[in-house]
Amino acid sequence: MEYEIVELNEKWVCGVADKTNNSSPEMGAKIGALWQKLYGTMAQTMKGRVNGKAVGLYCDYGKSLEDDYTVLVGCEVESENAAKTNTAAEGGSTSGSAYRHIPAGRYAKFTLRGDVVKAVGETWREIWNTPLERTFTGDFEEYQEDCDGKTGTIFIYIAVK
Repeated sequence: MEYEIVELNEKWVCGVADKTNNSSPEMGAKIGALWQKLYGTMAQTMKGRVNGKAVGLYCDYGKSLEDDYTVLVGCEVESENAAKTNTAAEGGSTSGSAYRHIPAGRYAKFTLRGDVVKAVGETWREIWNTPLERTFTGDFEEYQEDCDGKTGTIFIYIAVK
């Protein structure tokens, strides 16, 4: 699978989060519910958005690939303050809203186009079999502004050494 190594500046993402793991039979349903909640009303009312893109962030990894990790589905916001303002407006962490920092650094960038669900799933299966020196500091999908919920362009960023 082809990818390019890129350097990214830090980002702040605000949205809704949940814990899951790759062997959970509920993983797909949990992630789908997060996307539904984001596009229900949250994305339209979010303060301090940087652009019209959506982000699916995977972070807070456990010690092994079988452990739980956090999935945060949201939008990039201007700063930590904007993220905190949005989570306070959504009721803080008790409602499932959250914010996370994506650190600046090196990322393997995979570019895909097509059916959002099918293309993303297939690409992740290929990523898991790609020999990358991952840092597990945060990997994310960035759905470009041409995405309509069914098809579009998606960048997947994997944090690497």
